[in-house]
Amino acid sequence: QLQLVESGGGLVQPGGSLRLSCAASGFDLNYFTIAWFRQAPGKEREGVSCITLSGGLNVVDSVKGRFTISRDNANNTVYLQMNSLKPEDTAVYYCARNQGWCNWARDRFELWGQGTQVTVSS
Repeated sequence: QLQLVESGGGLVQPGGSLRLSCAASGFDLNYFTIAWFRQAPGKEREGVSCITLSGGLNVVDSVKGRFTISRDNANNTVYLQMNSLKPEDTAVYYCARNQGWCNWARDRFELWGQGTQVTVSS
């Protein structure tokens, strides 16, 4: 069945690092744009980073220089390496797919994972 499953979240201290995984099942993610979104308590879900099927990358200013998105085609998985984490990075992180370019419009993504919690706290 078509599925995206996030993993790798957890509790980390400010300045620490985590690597999130987005594993695809039932389809080849090489043919899709995959994006990471996040939703903090009391906030709207927002885009974080995305990667296109051709390898094009986009990141939002708030994580630029700290987060890196990548794709492992052999394992059908997209990663989000998060470094220099800040308390404001605390959120549920979701991956999602669409058939177009990187964008932050939630309704353009037809398949979502269930999210993984990232908590940055001392």
